[in-house]
This record gives sequence, C-alpha cells and structure tokens, in this order.
Amino acid sequence: MDFSLLGPISVTTGSGELALGPAKRSSVLALLLLQPNTTVPLEQLIDSLWEEEPPEHARTVVQGHVSRLRATLARGGAEAYGIELATHGSAYLLRLPEELIDAHRFAELVALARPEAAPADAVPLLREALGLWRGPALTGTVTSPPFAAAAHALEEQRLAATEALARAHGALGEHEQAAAILYTAAVNNPLREGMVAELMRALFRTGRQSDAMEWFHRTRRLLDEELGVGPGARLKGAYEEILRAEEAGAGGRGRGGTASGTGQGGGTNGAGRTAQGAPQEAGASDPRRTTAADPRVPDQGGRGPTGGAPGRTSGPPAVPRLLPRPPARFLGREQQLAALTTVVQSAVPGESPLAVVTGPAGVGKTACAVQWSHAYAGAFPDGQLFADLRGFNEGAAAEPVEILRDFLLALGTPPERVPTSAQSASALFRSLVAERRLLVVLDNAQSSAQVRPLLPGGAHCATVVTSRSRLDGLVATDVARPVPVQALGAAEGTALLGAMLGAERVADDPDAAQELVALCDGLPLALRAAAAQLTARPRWRLARLAAALRDERRRLALLSAEDTGVAAALRMSVARLSADDARLLSALAANADGHLNASVAAALAGADPEVIQEGLDRLTEMHLVDEEATDVYTISTLTQLFARDEGPAGGPERKPGGDSGSG
Repeated sequence: MDFSLLGPISVTTGSGELALGPAKRSSVLALLLLQPNTTVPLEQLIDSLWEEEPPEHARTVVQGHVSRLRATLARGGAEAYGIELATHGSAYLLRLPEELIDAHRFAELVALARPEAAPADAVPLLREALGLWRGPALTGTVTSPPFAAAAHALEEQRLAATEALARAHGALGEHEQAAAILYTAAVNNPLREGMVAELMRALFRTGRQSDAMEWFHRTRRLLDEELGVGPGARLKGAYEEILRAEEAGAGGRGRGGTASGTGQGGGTNGAGRTAQGAPQEAGASDPRRTTAADPRVPDQGGRGPTGGAPGRTSGPPAVPRLLPRPPARFLGREQQLAALTTVVQSAVPGESPLAVVTGPAGVGKTACAVQWSHAYAGAFPDGQLFADLRGFNEGAAAEPVEILRDFLLALGTPPERVPTSAQSASALFRSLVAERRLLVVLDNAQSSAQVRPLLPGGAHCATVVTSRSRLDGLVATDVARPVPVQALGAAEGTALLGAMLGAERVADDPDAAQELVALCDGLPLALRAAAAQLTARPRWRLARLAAALRDERRRLALLSAEDTGVAAALRMSVARLSADDARLLSALAANADGHLNASVAAALAGADPEVIQEGLDRLTEMHLVDEEATDVYTISTLTQLFARDEGPAGGPERKPGGDSGSG
C-alpha cells in the first residue's frame, strides 16, 4: 500500500487505487499523513478543513470522514501492511511504516544525496526522489491556509532537490544537463533568484553567455514589475562573475568550463541549444526531419526514435504523459496514420504542424489519433498532452481556460500561478512549451475558436485535433492539414469483426459478416456494438443478428451497447445544428435511396434552392451528408434512420459569420 502526497492525494494497493471520496476526506487523510504516527487533535483537523468559520456540525463531519477512511483502508488490506487509523480521545493517529508515504521516501533520498561530496552517487538518488512527484503537492485537498502552507513547504523541498541535482551535474562537468534541469524549474519559478543565478552559470559554462545575460535582464525586469525591487546579491553576483570572466577572455570555453575561466576547452556555442537558451539533449528525434524510409521513425508498435535532430530535455516536474490507453483491437487505417506522419514531417521549418482528423460520428477519429500518438510518442520526449474538448457530448463544450488549467498543472505550474483568464493562460502555455518537443492531442473539438487558444506556439510542437466538423477556420488561419477518416470497406469491417469475435466465428459465416458491415454502414462504432451483441450471445450465428438488423425499426436500438451507440453519437451531432439545418436533415432522410442533388433537396424541404445549398454545405461540413461529386449528395442509411426517428430537433440558430460548429 502506497500513500501519495506529491501530486494528487491517493492510496494505491496491488489491486489498484482506492476511492477516497470528496476533497475533505482526502484532506483529512493528507493531514494525518503529513504527521504520521503522531496524534492529530480534532480541532486541528477542523481548523484545516474550513477556511471560513466551521459549521456547528464540523466535529460530526470530521468523525464521519475518519470512519469512512478507516473502512476504505481496511478494504485495501491495511492490517497486512501494519496500518491502523486509531482514535485517541479527541485526536486521531495514523500508524503506518513511514516508507509507505512518498513524501517520506522523497526526503530520505534527498538526505542521502551529497551533490558536492559525491555527485556521481547523488544524481541517481535525486532523480529517483524527483521522479516520485506526479504533479503539484497535495492536489485534491481543500484550499485552506494550512494546506497551502504545507504544499508550499513540499514544493520548496522539490525546488531545493532540483537545485541539488543541477549542482551534482555541474560538479561532474555536465553543465548541459544542469542547464536543462534548471531551465524548466526557472520558467516555472521566475522570481527564484538563486535558481536563475545557477541557471546563468550553467548556461555560461556551456558557452551560452548571451543566453545567461538575457536571463539576468529578464529576471531584473520581472522583479521590478512584480515586486518593485532590484536584483538580490545572488543574482547580481552571478551577473558580475560572468562579466569578469568575459573580460578575462574566458567566455564560451565550452562544456566543462566554469564562470571563472578555469574549465576545459572543447565546447561549442551552437550545438544543443535553442533560440531561447533552452538546452537540448542529443538523440531525441523530430519526425519532421525524417522520411518514411528513415529507421529513426518509430514503427506502428510504438517504439520511439533513436536518432535524429537534437531535442530538448526537461527536468522536474515530470514529463506529462496524458494520452489515454491505446485503442483495443485497432486495425487498418494505414493511409490515415501515414497522413498524420506526413503532416508532421512536411511542416515548414519554424511552423508548428497541425493536423485535423475529421469524419462522421462513430468512424473512429479518436482511435486513429490516439493510435498514431502512442506510436510516435517517442518523437516528442517532452511529453504528450491530451484533452477531450467535449464538442459533441451532452452538455456544454469544454471552455479553453478549463483545458489550459489542466495542461499548465500537468506541466508543473503551481495552482496559484495558473491564470484565471483564457488569454493569460494561453500565453503562459505557449511560453512554457515554446522550446519543448511536445505533442498536443485535442479530441472532439466543436469549433476552430475552441481550439485556437490551446495551440502551442513552439516550432517543435505538433498538434492533432479530432472533430466531426471540418474546422475550415483552422485550415484557413493556421494552415491545418485535414486527415479525413472514412467508413470501413467490406474487408476491413470483416477483419474488425474477426478481431472482436474471433476469426473462426466470422469464418463460419462470411456472407453474414459482410452483410453486417453493410448494415452498420462500415462504422467501427456500429460494428463494435454489433460485436458486443454477439459476444453476449455466444450461441448466435452472425446471420441471426444480420436478420434482426434488417428490421430498420430495431437497427439503431440493436447497435448500442450500454452508454455507447450510433444513435447517441448522431444525437450529439444533430444537437449542434441550427433548427433549420435539423429540419433539412429530417427532410433529406425521406429520400428513399439516400442520393440526391440540391434541386431534389429543395423539393423535399419545400424551400428556396439557394437557401438549401447553404444548408447542404453545413451538413456536409458536419459529415452528416457526403458530397460525392459536384451537386451529388448522399446520406448514410443509419443517419437516415436516426433523422426519421428523431425528427427535426436542432439547437439554437447559429449566428451569421460565427465560428461555432463550423471552424
């Protein structure tokens, strides 16, 4: 059993993470873990849990949380680990081996490290210690002064360990590594003068004296603007030290050198640096600098690249790895996967590549994007960010400021430093990732306007967006490259059924398998729902389900599995339409064969052809209708069935010229 304070509050056992419940309950546990094997008075718990005046029933609330924590720990096998949550009068005591707490292990590892006396031993110890951090300390606790103070104290220990690790690398002459570690920490703590001073020295010792000086002037301006003070002794000392060394001709002596000019020669001024002075690490690959035949490009098994253009290292905080799990039984889509790689490889130097994976509901856009992202994660050593923008979910789409907060926290920004406005948060995000090799995956986007604040500005970053809308706005203003995803053909659909049900079961009924693909319109979501029906009925042959699906009145109901189904997916697409466009879709569904042109559509809708043309364009943009050729439109059978059953029920009228839903 492991207890985590260095990030989200959590308790993990061999069988997984225990559910702790609401924030106040997690806060009770956190306070007991901050004082392990020590009695904690009930009054202290009350004072910590309520920032304002506690309610009259506060004692009862705390007692209830303790009781439930005790039961939760017992279910996790606490007794076997020697853990007991005991009551002592009006106080509580959490007995446990302290090495089960990550903060305790962190402190022990840091105490063992001696960066100046034994730097070679200190480096692995400090890296292990800093690797225990999973985000801002005490995440998930209440926002009261006692917890803020405790989190600040832990963060100070983290920064001290970061500085110690940089000193250890410096003592070994590994000034590039020292600069890499300090760079990220200094970006996140720009007013920490001692850290900036050490970064200046590390940069200077790698021959980057101009970058070192820029850090001094940047920090001096920030101190003046934020606090109205000038540089302190440590910052001025580093500045003057570098000036003296330059005057003595010691500047740029290269790796292994010192600010006083006593180092070894042999370094270079250009290799392994970025435009802003962010150190880079040789060996990280950039997919834009490779070709399809280049062995440095990872294969579809997800192995990372082993060579190529230099990439930036990132010290603490931990590199974010937010991708969801790879899609199960993913098959095919070689053309789309190759197209995503081409978007990244063929980007104009200095531009951040942007791909938009588009297609109708249920076609597998997210699966395709996530599969590619896992396969090429190694090309982005500074991390992978992922967010569901909820553009086509029930309820409101995600606000950019909400996503930016999650991104900034994942990148190690302290919660109190996360801006509350989308504009400021976006600017900070772009600043933090400007020199990183980072992948950003924005899933389920509703509009271009929702996406733009979330785009990284760095030339070494890449962004993949998925949407049911074409997001033409991103194509126009941000040179996004569309990667369309179509329905599966008969062979691919049959292969997916085989992967889900077993090849033998499909081989026993090949004609029925192909019919199922056709009845599902080749949509992976529908095929997976059909496979779920057959998995639950192992004695059914495929032909029996195919016969049931021929009944158009039952088809959509059968192609659903619990909270997943074609009807639910289409409902979210139609909900984003204007009322006029929803009525047009319902009228188009009355066409028997699903093929029509603008004149036929106008006749079905009983409206002016010019108005209908605009509506057809919007429905095509949302992939509810396909334009196979000029003025030749098709509507899929499943979309027809849904539109007939649901009727016109579109959302609010879209504003003329607006970006919502259209990109």
